[in-house]
Amino acid sequence: MQVGREEQKASRAPGILSTSDRLLERRGEERKAEPILSFFLSQLHSVSNQQRERPEVPVKRERGFLLCWNSWISAKNMACRIADPSVFLSTGHHQRTRSQKIATLSAPCMTGNWHLTWNRLLVKGVNHKKWVVPVRRTRTVKAVAAPVAPSSADSAEYRKQLAESYGLRQIGEQLPDNITLKDVIDTLPKTVFEIDDMKAWKSVLLSVTSYAFGLFMISKAPWYLLPFAWAWTGTAVTGFFVIGHDCAHKSFSRNKLVEDIVGTLAFLPLIYPYEPWRFKHDRHHAKTNMLKEDTAWHPVWKAEFDSSPILRKAIIFGYGPFRPWMSIGHWFLWHFDLKRFRSNEIQRVKISLACVFGFMLIGWPLIIYKAGIMGWIKFWLMPWLGYHFWMSTFTMVHHTAPHIPFKSSDEWNAAQAQLNGTVHCDYPSWIEILCHDINVHIPHHVSSRIPHYNLRMAHKSLQENWGKYMNEAKWNWRLMKTIMTLCHVYDKEENYVAFDQLAPEESQPIAFLKRVMPDYA
Repeated sequence: MQVGREEQKASRAPGILSTSDRLLERRGEERKAEPILSFFLSQLHSVSNQQRERPEVPVKRERGFLLCWNSWISAKNMACRIADPSVFLSTGHHQRTRSQKIATLSAPCMTGNWHLTWNRLLVKGVNHKKWVVPVRRTRTVKAVAAPVAPSSADSAEYRKQLAESYGLRQIGEQLPDNITLKDVIDTLPKTVFEIDDMKAWKSVLLSVTSYAFGLFMISKAPWYLLPFAWAWTGTAVTGFFVIGHDCAHKSFSRNKLVEDIVGTLAFLPLIYPYEPWRFKHDRHHAKTNMLKEDTAWHPVWKAEFDSSPILRKAIIFGYGPFRPWMSIGHWFLWHFDLKRFRSNEIQRVKISLACVFGFMLIGWPLIIYKAGIMGWIKFWLMPWLGYHFWMSTFTMVHHTAPHIPFKSSDEWNAAQAQLNGTVHCDYPSWIEILCHDINVHIPHHVSSRIPHYNLRMAHKSLQENWGKYMNEAKWNWRLMKTIMTLCHVYDKEENYVAFDQLAPEESQPIAFLKRVMPDYA
């Protein structure tokens, strides 16, 4: 047993502390916090005395505040810092950090919660003991030691509350800066990278048969059952995308020509040009959540939002009610414009575009000839919209949350972006089966060379070695509502600012979503 512990300690990735190391570090932090806490309490007492002695000073009246205490012993665990003077100014509006906003909206004090705001100052609340301290007058002080909620990355309880408010199951701690992506990849078993031709072609067979079954259901279903048939068929054809996705990442076959052919054919029913998508998607993996470089979705730029009233309305609708189909705009804007590609990519892009246009020129007229325009809508358009629903949903759920930042190239960290900046989300089993586990997305971003049928094995390994750094969720209404109503305009400090904070009079679509979307997780 002792030998096993020594081996485990030796194999621990750099930057990961043992329990004893963390305990020693915590005790050191407690000793450092004690004099700062005493200083804060003395300053608070001094301010109160000055207020009583000098009532004639004309200052702005403030509301009383609720102060929640557990015990003086637990107070020594409070993390303290010297606050910016503006925290205690009694006049004017002050921007609050996200942690303060969440804390002020939390439920009544519970043990371990950071609850109270006094001029937006957080204090730890415990044991439901409350005292109301009237503050009739305040005055400006230059600086005091302000207790700060251990909410940034260190408090498991805080992250648990934050995750619940967003609709997530877990928000991971921030990965230490000294951990590299190679460190994470090296912990994966080698078997997760092995290509199994039998499993790959079984996935192709599953997608073909499930898609054919969906078309059969559409042909036989009465009108009131068509939505169910479309939902099935749209999900099944998403499996085609995942197969082409593996081909693009060289994880489908050992033969590159086979991958190019299968990938091109798999994308044809989606009217997706394979090579243009591959070039842009590779960049998404190389620059995940990097500002200006990630070719998936970005937050809206403030300058873009303010540039034109017409564009602003389009953006509000696109990132609001139509966000589950926003991949249609991405598909059209990114994959058919030759100017977006390098000169050495143009030839392959043109071949893919020719294949797509050929499919449209042959396939669409054939469908219309056999079933009419309504047949084209029933058999192709509606399943295609179903596919884009999943394409959009997977993309935004996997990489968008209020706590996940987009960073500039000089601040960006590959390991943090791929492990911390990606979300694993569980869906109903039939969706995961038809979509070939594309939802198991964290290992795919750690290494895109992992075939889809090995993603669960890789995810289990990551949970064992890096589980506390991972974001996880189960697909639910609250999660979708959070993304669609909060994650809008880029802000360096807050990550996102919602449309209705910047332009409330024009954000009726966002207000509508807040009213009609359920909030349960």
